[in-house]
Amino acid sequence: MHSPFTTPIYLMAKPAGPACNLACRYCYYIDKKKTLGHRSSSTMMSRQVLEAYVKSYIEAQPVDRVMFTWHGGEPLLRSREFYEEALALQRRYAGGRHVDNSLQTNGTLLSDEWCRFFRDNGFLIGLSIDGRAAVHDRYRLTATGAPTSDSVLRAVEMLDRHGVEWNAMAVVNDVNSRDPLGFYSFFRDTLGCRYLQFAPIVERLDGSGRQLAPFEPGGEIAPYSVDPIEWGRFLNTIFDTWVCRDVGEMFVQIFDSTLASWVGLPPGTCVFGETCGHSPVMEHNGDLYTCDHFAYPGHRLGNILDTPLIAMAMSHRLRTFGADKRDSLPSRCLNCDYLHLCHGECPKNRIIPTGEPLAESQARSDNSSVSDPLLATPATRQSERMLNYLCDGYHAYFAHSAPYMRVMADLYHRGLPPSAIMDHLKHNPI
Repeated sequence: MHSPFTTPIYLMAKPAGPACNLACRYCYYIDKKKTLGHRSSSTMMSRQVLEAYVKSYIEAQPVDRVMFTWHGGEPLLRSREFYEEALALQRRYAGGRHVDNSLQTNGTLLSDEWCRFFRDNGFLIGLSIDGRAAVHDRYRLTATGAPTSDSVLRAVEMLDRHGVEWNAMAVVNDVNSRDPLGFYSFFRDTLGCRYLQFAPIVERLDGSGRQLAPFEPGGEIAPYSVDPIEWGRFLNTIFDTWVCRDVGEMFVQIFDSTLASWVGLPPGTCVFGETCGHSPVMEHNGDLYTCDHFAYPGHRLGNILDTPLIAMAMSHRLRTFGADKRDSLPSRCLNCDYLHLCHGECPKNRIIPTGEPLAESQARSDNSSVSDPLLATPATRQSERMLNYLCDGYHAYFAHSAPYMRVMADLYHRGLPPSAIMDHLKHNPI
């Protein structure tokens, strides 16, 4: 089958669905067993779904290198036999393509056997860790409230000992955002981490404490959410250390994405793309949704067992969802000097009312007809343009980093490595 796409399609698969052995206090995914409307009590991907996924995902790619991403919940709740079967299916359907695998885990179930399997099969492991023990254990706990930091540190030791490539994904919250240098030093100096991603937590709660879906109105900001001003300070403080000593040695996703945009390359992360819809997610039962943060019934695209992946990826619903990111920006964004870097960031964080109405062609007049907000579709939009909750923090970061990014972009265009800025700053401080 010939792929109709010109760029790779990226799909995140949930082999264990929302099942997890932890109960992180801020987790946006923990209630998905209730909201996804599963037809059975099991959250384990069947062999039938696995084969349909592997076959159609490879066929949909227009490139010779295919990346499979296994996510959760906790994907290590599946056995090694499941992933061995996935690898066998990848070999069967590869058709000459090179296939890579990455897996995001909380690390608490890792073992020497798992690490040998990942090493032998070239898996890239994403490890969820929020910082030193006192910070990590504030929210990343077991269902009984037990801390998990010791288990995660053991996971780091095992991954290193077995030579498994890994990177860290840290949720930035109301606690670790207050100590940016301690946070950064922990990953760089204590763990020896070279690849680091930040995920700022922004959630709202209703009166009962339920996390609201991104498109549900109202609610109160959850106490564990990062403050917008603190988010900006957090980024700028770490950036000042990174740009003077760690460029080319420590790879921080948001800094790399910002630099990519400055030099005219894709940012490499969906949150800073002009449109959405490039990263749908597949649940364990084969249901495909527009995005991991929008895995609600109204954003369901179909099921991989009865609808071709290519058809779902080219569907009007997904294209509408993607265009909404660009077409619903408020005037503050449209008039911002850093629109080309931010593009309003992730739509899930656009929760601040602006009072600016959407164009009549964009807004639906019958929003009230959707009795269950979780059934809202991309075409059932709010009646006004919404501002990103983190806007002030992002604006502070983009303004602060701009002079340095211009220097690195100039170095890049002259054929020099961006890391040359470190020597430049010794003689030409900004």
